Amino acid sequence: MRTINSLMPAVVALGLALGATALAAESHSHGHTPAAVQLRLDHGKKWQTDDVLRRGMGKIRSASAAALPAIHNNTFTPAQYGALAADIQAQVDDVVANCKLSEEADQQLHLVLEQIIDGVAGMKVATGRDQGAAKIVRALALYGKYFDHAGWRRLAY
Repeated sequence: MRTINSLMPAVVALGLALGATALAAESHSHGHTPAAVQLRLDHGKKWQTDDVLRRGMGKIRSASAAALPAIHNNTFTPAQYGALAADIQAQVDDVVANCKLSEEADQQLHLVLEQIIDGVAGMKVATGRDQGAAKIVRALALYGKYFDHAGWRRLAY
């Protein structure tokens, strides 16, 4: 009996810690298990989009397309990378705050946006900024493959 009583506070503390972790994970992932979410089509069709999403992704594509020649020529400056990163992040923020998609489409979109956000972070580091830009270009290609956006054209990196 003494052993059970001495372990009880540890068991209670572990239960509280795991409960808090589970709640934090659920609030961040909107109740979905991150490992179960993979980019896929909507029953063989592209996911529907709205005006906010198409406008934001179009602006991200345009800004990226305008920067690519200088990035390829290694003439894109750290300040330009910073400005591009800020511009793209602002578009991502607007899309996240204002686009209205079905829960399933939103879940799929967040997989693409996570890659764009990773690319933005990559453009802010001291070296390898071009790899951040490349990650954004790849994410834009995925967006075009999985989301219905009339006239969408893939960028070549």
